[in-house]
Amino acid sequence: MRYKRRGLSSAVLGLGGGLLLGLLLLGAQREPRRAAPSAASAAAPTSLRGGPRQAAEGLASPKNASGQGLLYVGVMTARKYLGTRAKAVYESWGSEVPGQIGFYSSEGSRPPEERPDLPLLALPRVDDSYPPQKKSFLMLQHMWTAYGERFEWFLRADDDLYVRMDRLEKLLRSVDSRKPEYIGQAGRGNSEEFGLLSLEYDENFCMGGPGVIFSRETLRRIVPHIKHCLANLYTTHEDVELGRCVRKFAGISCTWSYEMQSILYHNSSGDLAFTGKLKSKEVHRAISMHPVKSPPHMYRLHNYMRGLKVQELQQKRIELQRDMERMRDLAKGLTTVGSDSPRTSGSRSSHWDFVSRSEYSLGDSNPRRRLHADLKEGLEDVTREVMASINACSRQRGRFVEERQALYGYRRLTPLGADTVLDLLLLYKKYRGRKVTLPVRRHLYLHQPFTGLESREVQTTNADVSTIYLVVPVSGRQKALRRFLANYERLCLSVGQRTELLVILYPSHEDDASIMKSIERLDRNKVRLVQGTGKFSRARALDQGAALLNDDDLMFFVDVDISFDVEALARIRRNTIRSKRIYFPVVFSQYDPRIVYGTRGPPETPDISPLSGFWRLFGFGIVAMYKSDYEAIGRFDLTIEGWGKEDVDLFEKAVKSSLQVFRAPDLGLVHVYHGVSCDKSLKEHQFAMCKGTKADTYASTEQLASLIYRNPEYLDFARKTRAMANTSSPAA
Repeated sequence: MRYKRRGLSSAVLGLGGGLLLGLLLLGAQREPRRAAPSAASAAAPTSLRGGPRQAAEGLASPKNASGQGLLYVGVMTARKYLGTRAKAVYESWGSEVPGQIGFYSSEGSRPPEERPDLPLLALPRVDDSYPPQKKSFLMLQHMWTAYGERFEWFLRADDDLYVRMDRLEKLLRSVDSRKPEYIGQAGRGNSEEFGLLSLEYDENFCMGGPGVIFSRETLRRIVPHIKHCLANLYTTHEDVELGRCVRKFAGISCTWSYEMQSILYHNSSGDLAFTGKLKSKEVHRAISMHPVKSPPHMYRLHNYMRGLKVQELQQKRIELQRDMERMRDLAKGLTTVGSDSPRTSGSRSSHWDFVSRSEYSLGDSNPRRRLHADLKEGLEDVTREVMASINACSRQRGRFVEERQALYGYRRLTPLGADTVLDLLLLYKKYRGRKVTLPVRRHLYLHQPFTGLESREVQTTNADVSTIYLVVPVSGRQKALRRFLANYERLCLSVGQRTELLVILYPSHEDDASIMKSIERLDRNKVRLVQGTGKFSRARALDQGAALLNDDDLMFFVDVDISFDVEALARIRRNTIRSKRIYFPVVFSQYDPRIVYGTRGPPETPDISPLSGFWRLFGFGIVAMYKSDYEAIGRFDLTIEGWGKEDVDLFEKAVKSSLQVFRAPDLGLVHVYHGVSCDKSLKEHQFAMCKGTKADTYASTEQLASLIYRNPEYLDFARKTRAMANTSSPAA
């Protein structure tokens, strides 16, 4: 019995040892498959002549080289577009791919000189002729052969496609890549082609423009049959033939889904697509957008999407702050649910504005006014975000709600944020089960809290201590010039500010000798007097001053009516960047002090308030830029004579240039009031602009209304004048 027990225990030990050895051997066999790819295999070929598995330099390793990646993107392009469209894709959304990207072009293609690191793959025996059927199929073949075991999903894209990678990643991670999937915007041809594409009644294809997504399993099934698919083409449409190949050998069709039309969005405007307003529900809803034909518009679209991402992150931060406040209040045993909580009640006492076709407000001297662009844009943003929230689960619920019209609403600002109430006309569409379409009305209640204050430390650079050259055109205006010189002497000369002043003096009917004496008494190293010749022209005077400066000099075109402070000079240095940014500050313009202050006169320190003045949002005459940038945008139009328009022309040139235009209200720049005299010999549009400026600078709407109430004869005079005009009109 003792020998039998020893034999039994030996058998058990032997069996356990065998199982342990088998597990170790199995792990050793699997280990190479989990190892990171070698440098040779990680690089993608720029030429594929040695066969599809041949590796060469030219394509960077995937971002998540350890283990398997999520997505490989193959972009079909052509040799003539490598330095434009392909470069724009690579520098915009292509840099955010959660995996790897490659650009497939014709044989002999080379990366552009300005972007030598472009991951280019030149397909052998392939040219750039249209239709690109051979290029498309061989691109898929290479994608599977080189990367089939390393990525879960594969995107076939054109070089005029824009993709929001964060949203695409979210979509792909919600789908099982182990199953055969063929995702895109389903099509069966247009009305002229219907029935001529050799498609069965239940067959379709994924349209190539908005992008086509394949799972790993789909590519595994179709790639062995690429040659057969290329040898049996029925049409000249590459996407149709690709769909036929997928249907035949993978056994699946393109996704039949209502929402794919908006997720993978094709704009039918052609070359004009995405060149206008981007703030639309189609753009905000889409994952991919096609076509983006112009590289500048590709960069513009990418910049806009980054702005939306910033908004999303800010919203997440607000939500986290709310959660922290709730947790803190709950820990203290307080209740802060609802608007009537002790912490918030009493702080929402501001009035409501009624919004319809016009805006009605008790807080404005004009109770009824048109809807301004900022309010329209804000309401559109609110409605769009709410509709996106309503339709967040539309796929699961089988319904979609579309916003048709905002009938009316209420809006108010409180110390805590903005409150909005809207009456919306919606269209309810149910597309699963029993289909239903019917209009409904719903009320929207929304509170938008203000974000917290943010601060950042700005390090001093060479630009922050650069010399500012103030260029001032003058013709007469002794009193204004003396005030300007006194301000300049106090702020700049007496404290050693790095500034220089160029006064371009034109002859006038005033005592020019007295003006010259006022200038000559100042430091000649810091103040230069330049004699202008001929008839006075602001554009010609400023251009003459700029001609005396060097390309790397920072110029500030300013008028004698402007009062500035030291902080304004600091902002000029910080907001003006050579070869990058031009600064057009928004100046505060004073009303007539006789109307505003009466006999007591204006205060010594300028009063910045709606009763004392207004911001010149459409004034562009005060500008800071470097001399080289002034030359680059095309300088002033010296043919413009008389009052105004030269500043608008220069601003339009700056906007159309490659430089940034930065505008912001500047509290340190104040346009001191002076009377405006409009010469009737001016051109019609200049005379109209002059009269408009004269009316704007008289007084605020509230002060004008008070003036009329105190003097009823003004209103009687206006009525009589209007009646006389109607009586003498031709229609009468």
